[in-house]
Amino acid sequence: MPSQSDPVSKRPDLNAKDMLPGDGRVVSNFIVAALSGEDLKITGDGTATRSFQYVTDCMEGLYRLMNSDYSEGPVNIGNDGEFTIQQLAEKVAGLVAEMTNQPKVNITYHPRPADDPAVRRPQISLAKAVLNWCPTIPLQEGLRRTIEWHVSERVVS
Repeated sequence: MPSQSDPVSKRPDLNAKDMLPGDGRVVSNFIVAALSGEDLKITGDGTATRSFQYVTDCMEGLYRLMNSDYSEGPVNIGNDGEFTIQQLAEKVAGLVAEMTNQPKVNITYHPRPADDPAVRRPQISLAKAVLNWCPTIPLQEGLRRTIEWHVSERVVS
């Protein structure tokens, strides 16, 4: 358990190469489905928002936090860029089609779970101010790297 003086960070949703297929996270679920030629299943109408961060940005933020003298409380290491789930699905479907020469998959809509928040967007102004840090990998680039990894590792049969 960390002491009061230990740096603390909340881990964001990561957009990373080492994500496991079927791990329940929207990025890996969408990528695996698109690579398999399956519909991307959105729960709700697609207007819920999320923020995504590539793993190297998270690592850099955590590295800076661990090497700082900051001890006043938690620091969000995330990405304050906000995208709708619809936008994410469209980006994944388009990138997978472009990168694999497969037909672009469809997007379908399903009932949204009652406990699913409409907005998830971290407040990272403290990380920017105290650590001189902010994420640098745009969503499109992080998705491209993650799709490349899934294809190269043949995660999808």
